[in-house]
Amino acid sequence: MSAQLEVQGLVRTFDGVRAVDEATLDVQAGSITGLIGPNGAGKSTLFNCVSGFLRPQSGRVTLDGKRIDRRAPHRIARAGLVRTFQTPRTLARMTVLENVAVAAPRPRNAEARAAKLLELVRLGEHADALAGTLSGGQRKLLDLVRALMVGPRVLLLDEPMAGVSPTLRVELLDHILAVRERDGVTLLIVEHDLDFVMRASDRVIVMNEGRVIAQGTPDQVRTDERVVDAYLGARHE
Repeated sequence: MSAQLEVQGLVRTFDGVRAVDEATLDVQAGSITGLIGPNGAGKSTLFNCVSGFLRPQSGRVTLDGKRIDRRAPHRIARAGLVRTFQTPRTLARMTVLENVAVAAPRPRNAEARAAKLLELVRLGEHADALAGTLSGGQRKLLDLVRALMVGPRVLLLDEPMAGVSPTLRVELLDHILAVRERDGVTLLIVEHDLDFVMRASDRVIVMNEGRVIAQGTPDQVRTDERVVDAYLGARHE
């Protein structure tokens, strides 16, 4: 596999503090990559820089070999990189179907495609309901479907399991795995649920204090002394 998304020497500061400190990482085409680290490690800031919601002070982000770090979020989405948010941004006064259809890059057949995607995540029966009536877990599924409606090649998921019930967690994991298998989408996932990350990911990247401190397979990361010290709370014996 080759790198589809590359981050090189990325720096983003807030009031002189480096939230992202020369972070370098790559995401292989067709992979599921987990991004973990303690609170304040810089994961969300990195996501915001990669997706265009923040502009880094230095460094570069490339998608399929083309630089995207100076583009606006909508242009990055059109280039093939789409993200979800930790708190789903639903349009509460629109129906579930309308929430998905509005994300279509082209209006032709948008509702038919939206309805099909909703059926895939078992939200079809809620298509005509107002999005504001959905549960937190259902809103996560809606956010995922809306991102897929854009037709991404790379999908960034920001804490997809946060606030999701155990039953829906199993379903959401199945849907995420299916997205990679069915559509060939590359995924980069920020998540605090380590069990989910280790089960779903081909590779795991670990950040601490704005820096990438380790990356490798789940087994390699799980036993890395730097990760144990910085994130897992006790030295590995």
